[in-house]
Amino acid sequence: MVQAHPLLPYSILVADDDRAARDVLREIFEPHYRTFLASDGEEVLQIFRTELIHVAVFDVHMPKLTGLETLQILRGTGAELPVILVTADTDAGLMRQAFMAHAYSVIPKPVNKNVVLHTLGRALDRAYGHPNTDRPTF
Repeated sequence: MVQAHPLLPYSILVADDDRAARDVLREIFEPHYRTFLASDGEEVLQIFRTELIHVAVFDVHMPKLTGLETLQILRGTGAELPVILVTADTDAGLMRQAFMAHAYSVIPKPVNKNVVLHTLGRALDRAYGHPNTDRPTF
């Protein structure tokens, strides 16, 4: 059984090399979820070594390791958590790569608060088999 933070039921990891984009996602998630931030894929891997993460949100274009490369590394370790990719470049080739890497969803940038919260809620429900009753509604 997955253990959650005693006050916030799920942990979300946000990775984006753009600090402003990270801050926007942090502001959306933090009232409802325990939120971790990373600026690139290498930081993501470090956080995964020490923290329990339920859902990840990765920017596709990051230095060192892209969001797709980071997702592929996580899948290679057996991690099955939902990963949501965010990108300004939602072309057919990227969408194909994302779903071949078993991304849960791809959300266009700039992110819409309602879209990202709805997608995150669906990912949590699907992955953990029950709704998060503390999740915001809109």
